[in-house]
Amino acid sequence: MKHIDKQIAKGAAWMVAFKLIDRSMGLVSTVVLARLLVPADFGLVAMAMVLIAALQLLVSFSFDVALIQNRNAGREQFDTAFTINLLFALGAGLVLAALAWPAAQFYAEPRLELVIYLLAAGFALQGASNIGPVMFRREMRFDREFKFLFAKRAANLLVTLPLAFWLQNYWALVIGQLAGTLFSVLLSYNVSDYRPRLSLKAKSELFHSSKWLMIVNVLQFLNGRAADFVVGRIAGTQALGFYTIAFEVATLPTTQLVSPINRAAFAGYAKVAAEQGQLRSSFLNVIASIALFALPAGIGIVAVADLMVPAVLGWKWTPMVPALQVLAVFGVIQALQTNIGYVYLATGRPQLVALFSALQFAALLLFLIPGLMWWGVQGAAWAFLLSAIVMIPFNQGLLARHLALGYLESGATMVRPLLAALAMAGAVWLLRRQFVLPAETGAYLAMLAGCAATGALCYGAVLYLLWRAAGKPPGPEQFLFDKIGARLRRLAGKSQG
Repeated sequence: MKHIDKQIAKGAAWMVAFKLIDRSMGLVSTVVLARLLVPADFGLVAMAMVLIAALQLLVSFSFDVALIQNRNAGREQFDTAFTINLLFALGAGLVLAALAWPAAQFYAEPRLELVIYLLAAGFALQGASNIGPVMFRREMRFDREFKFLFAKRAANLLVTLPLAFWLQNYWALVIGQLAGTLFSVLLSYNVSDYRPRLSLKAKSELFHSSKWLMIVNVLQFLNGRAADFVVGRIAGTQALGFYTIAFEVATLPTTQLVSPINRAAFAGYAKVAAEQGQLRSSFLNVIASIALFALPAGIGIVAVADLMVPAVLGWKWTPMVPALQVLAVFGVIQALQTNIGYVYLATGRPQLVALFSALQFAALLLFLIPGLMWWGVQGAAWAFLLSAIVMIPFNQGLLARHLALGYLESGATMVRPLLAALAMAGAVWLLRRQFVLPAETGAYLAMLAGCAATGALCYGAVLYLLWRAAGKPPGPEQFLFDKIGARLRRLAGKSQG
């Protein structure tokens, strides 16, 4: 692997390590909260978070992308980014507070008003965050990024869970969110020596470079959250609670495994953006790495969803299983497509990301409205899946032209992980056929653990055999198996000693 690929791999390893820890902590939090709270509690907070996500578009200028992509950015650009973020966050917080009463009337949910007031205060506070930690990604110092993100996550968990045991209602989620925001702002100044100043000297430059990114943010918000408005309005808090948790669990391959890889890859792509051959090589290595993790994760969710939901979340969540399985397939497709946008961003072509996002949103609307009217939450899940499928040929064709990449070249990097993941699903299916489970949480937990162990062993073994049969080609599989082999040799050496 070339130097830049090694830097990307090292950065991705730090970010994946964080996400695995973060996801473990998040899973513990979700399981505990799901058992202490009811679906309507999650649905109530989700109603407020939809508004917050919409207003975040007013302050989501993606200045961090511009600061990373522009290697010449200095104090003027960093201070201007901080100042604009602060001013717009304060303004958006006031707008959110003004929307509290109308939102409560719209959803016919009086409790929502006070929830939004408190979250609006947190929204405004978030604007005071230090811009300095962006330097961690720009300089590819992902070890420091890891420590920063981990501390924020741990603080949120340590506040929310005790509150959930004490209050056992939605206020645990609200207060936990507010406390987490306060801590993250304070931490941003502790981890970085950079001290921002109020300045608007580089406003024209930053807004010019970020205009397309603002459009992308709007479109990505609509793609991700459009269903929340409709489900909450038509079906109520309980249905929205089912949908919210199903979407969160199903898209784990994208949010928890692929996002950290993309985070590291973008910084690397920006460094070699002018060298098409190196950029193409780095992209293929990254996509192969994503496939290595995302395919077994997504297909695994499909295979064990009906075990996982009652065993982990509780029996009251079982109505969401069909939607969860459909959304898990959508999550895999998203995981394999999202990195393409970072190639366009690194090469200064954000308009291509905007174009793709606009077309995907149009496709989503085409399927979402009838799907939701006829089949409810499951129909919404199918709408997301179908919109992702119809966009694959367009996205791959555009990428092929941009990187001079053969249509089948990127797909070839996914063949071995896909075959191994399908073999894993088959092994899990055969194991489950051997048992008839009683409707008891303990039995479901035991079977879930057995399926997870069987699936992991099968996936690793089949992937290794396919890699050997292909002649041990270089890439992420070689890197992975070399690390495993070295670890096993060290363990064998210790046992002999």
